[in-house]
Amino acid sequence: MAADRTGPPYLRVAAVFRRLIADGEWPADFRLPSRNVLGAKYGVGENVVRRAQELLITEGLLEGRAGSGTYVRAREVQVPMHRCPAPGYPSAPLAPEGVASWEAQSTAKFAAPASVAARLDIAAGEHCVRTAYEFLDAARRPVMLSTSWEPMAITGKSAVVLPDGGPFAGRSVVDRMAHLGIRVVRAVERPRPVQVDRDQAQQLGVPAGTLATLIERTYYDSTGRPVETADLLIPAHRWSVAYDIALQPAEEEV
Repeated sequence: MAADRTGPPYLRVAAVFRRLIADGEWPADFRLPSRNVLGAKYGVGENVVRRAQELLITEGLLEGRAGSGTYVRAREVQVPMHRCPAPGYPSAPLAPEGVASWEAQSTAKFAAPASVAARLDIAAGEHCVRTAYEFLDAARRPVMLSTSWEPMAITGKSAVVLPDGGPFAGRSVVDRMAHLGIRVVRAVERPRPVQVDRDQAQQLGVPAGTLATLIERTYYDSTGRPVETADLLIPAHRWSVAYDIALQPAEEEV
């Protein structure tokens, strides 16, 4: 192992494993030796090896296969996901490049949790339509999740009340709100790194703890009222998130 002895032992072991993968000594689908063998080789205990492996699993470099062992994960090519929330780009695509289809399930009269209510500027428990989206690639593998909330005070008893049903099914928030005479003028997106939980991991077919980007997106109308908010869960190994921001050219001096 490297001479550097600073930091926890599992981080040093993880660095060695990371280098072996990067250098191709451990190629894709390579089955790692047992923890006992690796521990003896690098002078550490099996628990240290386990923690190092778990870290690399969350980074998407390794994967555990039930009853078989730990393997080097085949790298997937990241697909660019262009986010366009600036003025002039009021609606980022519902299904970004790299997504072949999606499935959605809406629930009406869903009591808004306090955190969602705060984003929508409504009272906690007020009725919303909650829609869970599962985005699929060409092989129908889930590659992205999204959960959306819309206040029923805005969409209730209208043709657009259910985002996954009716004549506007699958249309953007901007289009659906325009049908109600509401002009959506801006979107605010707050991205942050997260690790997927067990339920999310099961939906996405990845190990629990896999790194992802969570984007909290909220659409606002011309009065500044929030009309929809959503959580977009984007696995880091599948997507490279890029913001395409249009800037207003400065007027030439006269």
